[in-house]
Amino acid sequence: MIGLRLVSCAVLMGLAVLGSGVVSGQNYPAKPVRLISPGSGATELVARLIAQGLSERMGQQVFVDLRVGAAGNIGAETAARAPADGYTLFLAAQPHTVNATLYKDLSYDFIRDFAPISRLTTSPLFIVVHPSLPVKSIAELVRLAKAKPGVIDYASAGAGGPTHLAAELFKAAAGINLVEVPYKGGSPAEIALIAGQTPLYFGPVATLLQFVKEGRLRALAVTTAQRLPALKDYPTVAESGYPGYEAINWHGLVVPVKTPKDIQVVLYNAAVAVLKRPDILKRLEDVGLSAVGDQPEAFAQFIRADTEKWRKIIQQRGITAE
Repeated sequence: MIGLRLVSCAVLMGLAVLGSGVVSGQNYPAKPVRLISPGSGATELVARLIAQGLSERMGQQVFVDLRVGAAGNIGAETAARAPADGYTLFLAAQPHTVNATLYKDLSYDFIRDFAPISRLTTSPLFIVVHPSLPVKSIAELVRLAKAKPGVIDYASAGAGGPTHLAAELFKAAAGINLVEVPYKGGSPAEIALIAGQTPLYFGPVATLLQFVKEGRLRALAVTTAQRLPALKDYPTVAESGYPGYEAINWHGLVVPVKTPKDIQVVLYNAAVAVLKRPDILKRLEDVGLSAVGDQPEAFAQFIRADTEKWRKIIQQRGITAE
C-alpha cells in the first residue's frame, strides 16, 4: 500500500507539472525553437550555423528570428520579455556587455535577465586600410597619425559598437588622434572603406577577409592577444608594440533567466556537441571565427569581466551612444 501511495503521488505530481505548462528537459523540445539574432553580418552567420546544428541535434527546427537594430538592444529586449520555457533562445554578442554602460534607459539588464548557456565563438577584428592610405604596418599607421593628428578618418559601424571601441582602445594605447566617421551598421561602413571614402576600419574578420585576400583592402593586424592559426600571417596589435591590447568579438547562447535548469543543460550539451562537429568548425574557421563552448559559469564570469573592461574604457574616453 505504501508503494502504491508513493506511485500515485508521483503520478499526481507529474500531472500537476504537465498541467502547469512547465516543460522538463526529458521531453524538450516538443515544438520548434526560436533563436533571436540581434544583428546581421557575422552575427547572423553564427546564428544560422548554430540553428542548423541545433535543429539536427535536438530533432526540432530551430529557426532564426532577426531582430536587428539599436546596437543589439531590440533583439535583447525581445528575448528578455519572452516566456522562460526554452522555446526562445538569444544569440548574445559583444555589444551586450557594452550597452549596460553605454545606455542608461534599457528595459532589460543583460546580467540579471539572462542565464548564460555557453560562449560559442570568439573572433578578432581586422585593422584594415584602403590601399590608398600609405601604411603597411601598425608602426607606419601610428607614425602617420602622429605626423598628421586629427587628419586620418576611421569608419565605425555605430557609436559604442565593437568597431568604435576597438579603435578608441587603440587610440588610447598609441596616443594618437583618429577621427571617427560613424555609419549605420557594418555594411555601410565596409562599402565606404572599400570605396576609399573612409580609409581605416577596425572590422570583423568574417566580412573583411575575402576583400583582404583579393587585395582590395590591406590588413595591418588582428586584435586578439595571440595570433590565430587560421590567420597566422597577420600580426597582433600586442606584438606590434602595444602589449596588453585586445579587442575581441564574441557570440554566446543565453536564455531568459527563469528557464528551467534541466532545459538549460539540454541546450548546453547540444550547443557543445554542435561546436565539435568538423564541418561546423571548418565553416567557422573559414570566416575567422574560433569555437569556444565553455561551461555556463565560465561564460558568466567572462560576461562580468567583459562588462567591467568596457565600462572603464567608455568612462575614460567619454564615449556616448550619440
